[in-house]
Amino acid sequence: MAFKLVIITGAQMGVERATLDWALKYEIPHGGWCPKGLFTTDEPLDPRYKLKEADSENILEAVSSNVRDAEATLVFTVAAKAAGTAQKAVSGAKKQKKPVLHVHRGILGVSEKIVAFLDKHYIRRLHITGSSDTDEPGVSDWATNELEKAKGILDRRPD
Repeated sequence: MAFKLVIITGAQMGVERATLDWALKYEIPHGGWCPKGLFTTDEPLDPRYKLKEADSENILEAVSSNVRDAEATLVFTVAAKAAGTAQKAVSGAKKQKKPVLHVHRGILGVSEKIVAFLDKHYIRRLHITGSSDTDEPGVSDWATNELEKAKGILDRRPD
């Protein structure tokens, strides 16, 4: 089974931007919501990112919309406990009764857990979010590496 997902994410620096760049690298369909104004700041959002602006500048509105529009949520953090918008994504997914997988650096076999999560819930529209590199240095590189490995596992499956 080849990697057949639509990625839903926002535009926060860190895991979300790394996810967008990873999706573009492999031409993986993607979308999602970002806070109003990210397209018009001094450094506008890359137009290759297929995101929509929320009605407000509140990041939590964009997170909630991304959880709503996806079938499940995957959260990457370095610490065992999610904080900030990563925690809001976890609680929002639970509130909407959608599957959520929070992975952190202390977990072994993360890519295999991601694949098992996708399989268990038959996910085709996955919201990916997590920490910023400012809050947790190295989280975006680690998340990208784990996504690469998960994609490799899925790409080796027969169709």
